[in-house]
Amino acid sequence: MPSLNCSTRLGLLLSLLVAVTSPLLRAQGNSVLSIAPPEKLSIKRGASADVKLKAQLQPGFHANSNAPADEFLIPMKLTWAKEPLETEQVIYPKPQFEKYAFSANPVSVFSGNFEIATRFKAPANASPGLGVMTGKLRFQACNNKECLPPRSIDVRFTIDLQ
Repeated sequence: MPSLNCSTRLGLLLSLLVAVTSPLLRAQGNSVLSIAPPEKLSIKRGASADVKLKAQLQPGFHANSNAPADEFLIPMKLTWAKEPLETEQVIYPKPQFEKYAFSANPVSVFSGNFEIATRFKAPANASPGLGVMTGKLRFQACNNKECLPPRSIDVRFTIDLQ
């Protein structure tokens, strides 16, 4: 068998590394949890309105709920920028309690399709016009064997402030 030069060996090693890790990289991407873009919100100054984020976890995965039963589990958390709207309340769905081998107690999780609602208030002195509200959804997705590193997904929607 002929000997391989250093650059050929390096290329083969990188190809092997990509082949071995690419399924893991895909699993850690935003494709494990996806968020449908929310519709544009039309809101009057001084009024309140709800926006719903529609989330979908890939089959075989779950995410810790916003109130996990064990302190070492990372909770799901939706946060919003302070402007142009004020966040009054974030409302998470009712979690499911599932039993997994790593915990003696059932674990509080979300799976499949679910919605997270946020009640916003438009400041009475806000300038009318179009704007954008931005936020982040932090979560940790797991399957029955392992948990992926915590991730954040940027979320945004358009506002028509009247």
